[in-house]
Amino acid sequence: MEKVLLIQTAFIGDVVLATGLLEKIHTQHPDTILHILVRKGNESLFENHPYLQKVLVWNKKQNKYRHLFQLLLQIRKEQYTRVINVQRYAATGFLTVFSGAGETIGFRTNIFSRFFTKSIAHHFGKNGIPLHEIERNQQLIAHFTNGKAALPKLYYDGLKETSVQQFKQYPYICIAPASVWFTKQFPAEKWIAFIQQIPDRFIIYLLGANTDNDLCTTIAMACVGKQIENLAGQLSFLQSAALMQSAFMNYVNDSAPLHFASAVNAPVTAVYCSTIPAFGYGPLSTEQYKVEVAEQLTCRPCGIHGKSACPKGHFHCAMHIQTTQLLQPLLFKTQQLDNVV
Repeated sequence: MEKVLLIQTAFIGDVVLATGLLEKIHTQHPDTILHILVRKGNESLFENHPYLQKVLVWNKKQNKYRHLFQLLLQIRKEQYTRVINVQRYAATGFLTVFSGAGETIGFRTNIFSRFFTKSIAHHFGKNGIPLHEIERNQQLIAHFTNGKAALPKLYYDGLKETSVQQFKQYPYICIAPASVWFTKQFPAEKWIAFIQQIPDRFIIYLLGANTDNDLCTTIAMACVGKQIENLAGQLSFLQSAALMQSAFMNYVNDSAPLHFASAVNAPVTAVYCSTIPAFGYGPLSTEQYKVEVAEQLTCRPCGIHGKSACPKGHFHCAMHIQTTQLLQPLLFKTQQLDNVV
């Protein structure tokens, strides 16, 4: 029987997108035993995953390398037939090479890739056509599944659903205003201007981690007269996903909540500041909208990932996005609903 370890110890959004590999492998080979390795903090994503038998955790913040060697011993003990490394960094390449697995697979940009039994070129597009991250990941397993990427998916149980039911009594919108990177984050004053234009029929929930509480508090306090509640730090990843799934609309940056929406097929409007959808991290939901600055900026994109500050100092890619652009998907959907009623 096949026993497979999937390695993705990057940030939470990357882990969510990698769940598409679990979906694909299980669909093609339902008897395969599946394990995943993630960084500490992301393991809660898999509390209710029906296809995973084990979640391995790497604590990167405490005794990082001692724990890495402990993980290696654990991995070797599991006797995997196949290890699939989605990351392109040395530490996970080391684990892959010395895992003892019969087949080791990873991207060619990993420094250890020369020692993998199978290495795959990592690129952002083919013949001028952008590839989504789930399509790039799919190339790692195409030789034993098929060429079509599976969508990412998160699973939550009835307890998670019940725990957010109190917030679902009236039509609502979720906004996740924060991002780890400054240039990926739509500015607070722009979120405030948008929220002030949202029809009063909607309750507004602000989502995020504990570290986003100050930002969400600032936004909520500035939106006097609006039905708005700051839930930053109060919900787990899966509770947030459960709430987003039933929202009238979700507004997100190019960050993890965008991929939560994709993984539960929730309606989503994604705001892109310094990055662009063509990098392959766009929404995958059936109902999706993308918002970008309308003018062509020679400085955009300024990099594949976000930056801690705008290199030009003006942040036009965010500041020149108009409130009407964010409102358009919401008003369009509201009009459609009213016409049906």
